[in-house]
Amino acid sequence: MGHFCVIGAGNFGFHLASSLYQEGHDVIVIDSDRNRLQKVQDLSSYAILADAADKEFLAGQGLTEMDAVIISTGEQIHQATLITLYLKELGCKRILVKSNDEDHSKILRKVGASEIIFPEKDMALKTARSLISPNVLDYLPMVDDYSISELAPPKHFLGKNLIQLDLRRKYDILVIGIKDVLSDRFILLPSADHLIKESDLLVIFGKTEDVDRAAKA
Repeated sequence: MGHFCVIGAGNFGFHLASSLYQEGHDVIVIDSDRNRLQKVQDLSSYAILADAADKEFLAGQGLTEMDAVIISTGEQIHQATLITLYLKELGCKRILVKSNDEDHSKILRKVGASEIIFPEKDMALKTARSLISPNVLDYLPMVDDYSISELAPPKHFLGKNLIQLDLRRKYDILVIGIKDVLSDRFILLPSADHLIKESDLLVIFGKTEDVDRAAKA
């Protein structure tokens, strides 16, 4: 079980906190708006009414023991920056901050943010990819255009094994896992003679453009 703190119970914070909680994790939510807090109190471990831009308050919440603290304070840029700075000074190991502004994200990184979340940008990118490459169900961006993608096998993959597909030589991509969606069985680093069937979901590492090429070939 993970331990998380979500600061800000707006739309993003609410859905994030409730999703983590419903997955069985310990989730603390902090917000200065009583109405927003009431909506999430039954979908979190603890809901605390407070101004998170108070270093003494933050120091008393045990946040350094959390797996991650997520800051989602909406358009309150100054508040997000201040909270990030305080959490970094307190020694929190992983600080994620929601931002819709590239310039603000640079400031957030300088004061201590581990990761910046761009919800609208990320969703737009995923939607665009799903329109361009319907077989690519989901992907996790990495570095230098590399990603880990979930690929529903195209028709020309079916009935062939990984040796026959020869994806590394043809497209410079690697199948690092296969999940059978019917049995829910997952195979990490499948053998080269694994025969691809319609119920398989391929987990692929490679450049985004190469995954697209393989899916459309």
